[in-house]
Amino acid sequence: MNRPPFSKDILKIKDIEAMAGHLGALLKEEIFVKYKRRGAVVGISGGIDSSVSMALAAKYIGAERVFGVMMPEKDSSPDSESLAEKLAKKFGVPHIVENIRPALEGFKCYERRDEAIKRVFPEFDPLTDKSKIGINKTGLDQKLPPVFHLTIIDKNGNQKSKIIPINEYLQIVAASNFKQRCRMSMVYYYAEKMHYMVIGTANKHEIDQGFFVKYGDGGADFYPQANLYKTQVYQLAEYLGVPDEIIQRTPTTDTYSAEQTQEEFFYQLPFEIMDPMWYGFENGYSPDEVGEVMGMPAGEVQIIFDNFARKKKTTEYLRANPYYFPVI
Repeated sequence: MNRPPFSKDILKIKDIEAMAGHLGALLKEEIFVKYKRRGAVVGISGGIDSSVSMALAAKYIGAERVFGVMMPEKDSSPDSESLAEKLAKKFGVPHIVENIRPALEGFKCYERRDEAIKRVFPEFDPLTDKSKIGINKTGLDQKLPPVFHLTIIDKNGNQKSKIIPINEYLQIVAASNFKQRCRMSMVYYYAEKMHYMVIGTANKHEIDQGFFVKYGDGGADFYPQANLYKTQVYQLAEYLGVPDEIIQRTPTTDTYSAEQTQEEFFYQLPFEIMDPMWYGFENGYSPDEVGEVMGMPAGEVQIIFDNFARKKKTTEYLRANPYYFPVI
């Protein structure tokens, strides 16, 4: 197979203007020609992915045909709303704030989550304490599947962590997923009201590794960034003029009451390492080739490749379309 030598810069976009123009042309085609809609709705959070989706749409279909929806709730960082507001104003995109906390309280999102937390930490006080779930990083080195820890932080900053039992883990995640599904419902409300389409914000890692909620942030009409690695999303952000505060912001889940990075919760690796490693995994480069460039033993690279394969396999159901049973 004719392919370039593996390098740390293998994912550098050579012609960023052409790449952006290509994605912009596809946006126009999908919205105005194929589906004959008036514009696009984007849920904006002050994160890099949603910011690039909005910036692309504003540049190539016109800011007046884009509508941004900010959807904070009780656990959201104040930075999320302020940065999303700054983004929308910079690109001249009409936008609105819809606080989804009442809807989540109606679903008993917080109550169901805190019930599971208190089974692990009976002393947990939902009124004053914060919580988050994190994944072990050492499992990458030990060929182990991920082990999740529950962490609580009290009002004085004291922190406790325990390996979380499977039933409590599943309940906390299921309750937390109400957040993404509420947001999906809200953006589709505006899309249907305005005869617009919904632009998804997921990048290649989120889709391929299963870091999304089915029928939550996994619910959209199309994904402009679905084939872009995270470092490529950042390249596009700089070209489009996304505010520096957003580009420099550490990617977070913005789901748990305690601050939680995407690396800590799911990926286990920083993007500047994970991106070329994932490219090598997907494109058939050997662990020896990748390890030589990345400064890692081939055996360690193979463990990471195996971890990628495990994530892809175990999250396959998230990417599957509903199965229509045949009749006989």
